[in-house]
Amino acid sequence: MPTVDVVVESKVKLSIRARQVAGMFDCPPQAKQRLQWKAELPLDEKPWNIGLIVGPSGSGKSTCARSLWPKEYAHSLRWSGETLIDCFNKSIGLEEITFALNSVGFSTIPAWLRPYNVLSNGERFRAEIARRMIEQSGIIVIDEFTSVVDRQVATVACHAVQKWVRKRNRQLVAVTCHADVMDWLQPDWVFEPAERLFRWRSLRRRPEIHVEVARVPYEAWHIFAPFHYMTADLNRAAVCFGLWANGELCTFGGVLHRPHPTARNVKGLSRLVTLPDWQGLGLAFVLTELLGSAYKALGLRYRNYPAHPSFIRGFKPEKWQCCKLPGSYSPKTGGTTSIEGEPNKQRPCAVFEYIGPAMASKSDAAKLIES
Repeated sequence: MPTVDVVVESKVKLSIRARQVAGMFDCPPQAKQRLQWKAELPLDEKPWNIGLIVGPSGSGKSTCARSLWPKEYAHSLRWSGETLIDCFNKSIGLEEITFALNSVGFSTIPAWLRPYNVLSNGERFRAEIARRMIEQSGIIVIDEFTSVVDRQVATVACHAVQKWVRKRNRQLVAVTCHADVMDWLQPDWVFEPAERLFRWRSLRRRPEIHVEVARVPYEAWHIFAPFHYMTADLNRAAVCFGLWANGELCTFGGVLHRPHPTARNVKGLSRLVTLPDWQGLGLAFVLTELLGSAYKALGLRYRNYPAHPSFIRGFKPEKWQCCKLPGSYSPKTGGTTSIEGEPNKQRPCAVFEYIGPAMASKSDAAKLIES
């Protein structure tokens, strides 16, 4: 059974200024400062994926983590590549790198092509976890977990991270002073050094997110355009929709009429973007599936033409029919389906058509689509 039995002791040579402060606040000067943490962590009792060491600053979190996993705690990353992608180990393939970034909720492809030092704190946080997951073996220990990111980013990122850690059956220990990550990170065990308290914890439902979808003006696209993986252009004829999560606009979808050799009722998703702070919750699929159900209620066919690998993997067969895989032969268009652009700039896209249930109320569907 792992045991924390740490003594931190240091000799103190008080200067004149230090003695003056001690006198001002009636704090008896000591020649030696000593702190001790002792506790048992029964981590070998059952399998686990995620651990959380949490407590206020100065409670001994980092000291305990360093004592339990000295090698893992000391593991550091260098970010010397010209772009974020170049910072990953050269022996790792691009497909694995991009899958790792997407899995931790970092899906803004233009940001992958920027230097690490110009990324936001939230992007750096997710990139670090992605690198550790595919470059570091054994237990991953991350100190100051989510400390440098906005609390909204922290909660969403925690949800994405815990899903991937469990899917890969890895072990991650988060060390933080922020207890708000607990409901989203879903740790299997929690250790609080300040109370010398260890407890196992069962998985629970994450906090609910209230979602609303409505039409938005074309101009809303400019908020999302910098984060789209393809181009900032959007056809002026696009019918635009927005998804709000807990009252904040975070996902955009633009739909166009799609010419078809035999059908006249095909609508296609032209742009779909979730703002970086909300990536990792699957909100893009919530939006596109709701639109699919609304268009179906109105007797229209609704299609997606994704090229993004992680997006292609996310379509559920019970709701989406795969009409064509990316790069496969189409008798109408040749070797691949592409959305727009000159031949040498065409993207190999898949084609998915919505086959899930229609929206129950035709009037509600009409209100959403035609308002």
